[in-house]
Formats: sequence, C-alpha cells, structure tokens
Amino acid sequence: MAKHLEASVLEERIGYHFNNKSLLDSALTHSSYANELKVNKVPDYERLEYLGDAVLELVSSDYIYHEHPSMPEGQMTRLRSSIVCEPALAYCSREFKLEEFIRLGKGEEATGGRNRDSIISDVCEAIIGAIYLDGGIEPAKKHILKYILSDLDNKQLFYDSKTILQEYIQRNSENRFEYVLIGETGPDHDKVFCVKAVLNGKTIGTGEGKTKKAAEQMAAYKALKEINIKRE
Repeated sequence: MAKHLEASVLEERIGYHFNNKSLLDSALTHSSYANELKVNKVPDYERLEYLGDAVLELVSSDYIYHEHPSMPEGQMTRLRSSIVCEPALAYCSREFKLEEFIRLGKGEEATGGRNRDSIISDVCEAIIGAIYLDGGIEPAKKHILKYILSDLDNKQLFYDSKTILQEYIQRNSENRFEYVLIGETGPDHDKVFCVKAVLNGKTIGTGEGKTKKAAEQMAAYKALKEINIKRE
C-alpha cells in the first residue's frame, strides 16, 4: 500500500482528538484503498463526505448571514458557493497538509490522486462529517471557522483572482494580457506547471500548480497582490 502519515498526527495538527478513531480512519480512506484491503476492511469516506457537505453548508450559511447582515440573498449564495467549492476546500485543506494522510490504493496513488483537488476536497468534507458525528456541531463548527472561514477576504481574493484580474485589465481596451507557460517539472502523473501573468509585455505575477489552471490562478493572485487590486 502507498505510504501515508498516521491519523494520530493529523489529530495533533487540527487540534481535535477523536473518541471514535474509526470515524477518522473512514474519513481518510479512499474507495481505491478500501477495495484493496483483504482483511480488516475499513469503510471509505463517501458517506461521511455526504454528511460533512451538509454540515459545512449550514455553518457557512449561518456565518455569512450573521457576518453580512445587509448582503442580499443572491450575493450570499454566490459567496457561499465560492467558499465551499472544490478548489477552495482543497486550498484550505493544504494549510494543514491533509493530502499527506489520505489512504489511497496503488493505482490511484500512481496516477497522482494524492494531489487531486477533487479527492482532497472530498476528504475535507468527510473530516467535517466525522467530527460532527464524534463530537457534535460545536467542534465541527470550530474546525470550519478555523480552516475554511478564516481570513476570508484574502481567500476570496485567491479564489476569484483570475476574474478580478480580468475585470481590472478590461477597464483599458489597449491592455494586452496573457498567461505564459514557462516550465513544467515532474513525471506525467504528477507534474508541476509554472506560469507567468504578462500585462503589456511585463510580468506581473508568477505561479505554480498541479494543473495549468491552478498555476494561472496563483499567478493572477500574485499579480493582484503586486498591484494591490481588490474586489470592488
């Protein structure tokens, strides 16, 4: 089996210790790993992900409702969607290196599943579901506030970086802008791409990512920080 860090290390990182350790084991187990086990089979994370998704939606909705008392419903919905979307959850989860603990089968590991946003975000929701079942809504809410709803302005800038940068550039029809791939490293199943954002012939930001799109997003975010642009 592919190597992964022990679940007890993750408990230390997130500051929550499970009473029922099997919940955490399941939350970290991808179906490919569960299917390869011949004995001592562990359920995969899919049911916990389903529950965690609902808990996350409730907590984030409550947070937005109280933190933005004058925000209209449509804008609240868009904000929540950007907070709980796949790339956003994966980005937040990498803060405590959740990908290091995921239990993957040999095939999924070999094809780069450990760094795939879709898997990391699923496990993120499964962890929330596991905490909710183990300790109730309060520790689940505490985890979400700490890792997903913290520093939200800066995270929003990152999540929406390409859109915000494009809006800024389009204010002047004479602007010439493009993303340029300047390098890639690693094997085919685990590449890292490097991209630069170029405005009127000048590099205004560079970024790396597991996909070209992710690298462009990071380059756009760096560019926004450089020119001090925020969403209006």
